[in-house]
Amino acid sequence: MRADVVVCGAGVAGLATAHALGTLGLEVLVVDKQSTFTTAAKGEVLQPGALNILRDWGVTARLEQRGALRLCRLVARDRVGRERMSLDYDRLPGATNWLLAQDHPLVLGALADGLPDTVQVRWGVLAGALSRAGDGRVTGVRLRDADVEEQVDAGLVVAADGVSSRLRKAVDVPANRTDYPHRLVALDILGADIEPDFTAYVTGRGLRLCYPLPGGRARLYVQTGPDELRGLDDDGLARWADGLVEDLPALAAFGDGLAESLKTRQLLPVSRFLAGRLTAPGLALVGESGHVVHPMAAQGMNSAIVDAHELAARIGGISARLEPGDVDLALAGYQAARLPNLAHTGQTSHNAARMLTDLSWLGRTLGRRALRYTGANQRLSYTVMHNMSGLGAHQLSPLDRLHQIGLLPDPRARRRPAWA
Repeated sequence: MRADVVVCGAGVAGLATAHALGTLGLEVLVVDKQSTFTTAAKGEVLQPGALNILRDWGVTARLEQRGALRLCRLVARDRVGRERMSLDYDRLPGATNWLLAQDHPLVLGALADGLPDTVQVRWGVLAGALSRAGDGRVTGVRLRDADVEEQVDAGLVVAADGVSSRLRKAVDVPANRTDYPHRLVALDILGADIEPDFTAYVTGRGLRLCYPLPGGRARLYVQTGPDELRGLDDDGLARWADGLVEDLPALAAFGDGLAESLKTRQLLPVSRFLAGRLTAPGLALVGESGHVVHPMAAQGMNSAIVDAHELAARIGGISARLEPGDVDLALAGYQAARLPNLAHTGQTSHNAARMLTDLSWLGRTLGRRALRYTGANQRLSYTVMHNMSGLGAHQLSPLDRLHQIGLLPDPRARRRPAWA
């Protein structure tokens, strides 16, 4: 069998890539070892930059038709609810100046439902060994469906197979993954009536991240130690939940919904990495196969969508015959465009995470100061918001960092940055 492109993985990265490349008229085969979409608590908040891409594909409208919620602000609050920093997205340029919250399976469904006719998706199929030309260039992949194996040749193979990507390892791309010292407990709380904000609470025990989901629900992420919940019985979990409310009184508004949500909790490891490169001859990495960030800044899924868009823009500039030399030239352009942007996004996410999750005395002190002074500085807060939105990357200078923690006054604090 032959396809123009084989995409290995049917998560957001894989489906977005299939959509973008299928729109070019290419025959795209998407395979995934799972039998259906994942239900993991991940990828629920879309930023404006990614929404602009999805709008052009018709996906943004489809998500809103299925109940997705617009979020107005990203807010950091202290344990008693006082605002320490507010990023008001309606200050951003363009018509899509808001966040969008939707359940992850529905995001995947909206992408899948809009796939071009040239795209085929096959579930329960494992991508095995890569096939290579004599010079080592990737020319296809061996697929296994139950007990049947099949060789598929392709002009391009796309690795969208997640954090532990087998294809990334097969082409010897280093990942250098770093784990954070904490975990996140994901809770799905029913009967929640909360403001349409993406809210991060700063407490003495770390981050509590909360935002609404469709159907009168809320997602709550709670920072924990690696073994904090290990071995707890029902009574122990109830006491743990009581401790959450004592530590953060705002959670009392969830009532019995908080305790009920513990029955379906998910404990998530948190890590970050950026692959040493995003390509090998004949192969491209997209999404979590190439980069992972802390979920605090809602960047992971959005970066995957931009990967897909950029890859298609590069492939669209070459012959539809996908000649090897042309493909590899397009891949070089994709890597050159995405790697610096992903490095910046990764650092932005890491800095945001450290401000709220570092429990050391120094980390808490610097984090609280950064929140306070960034929130009071219109120039810095607008730059941070613009970076997080995916509308463009603007580096903070070393001088900006000093303004951000209040070591130097900023004479430009009351106006927007000059580039805006």
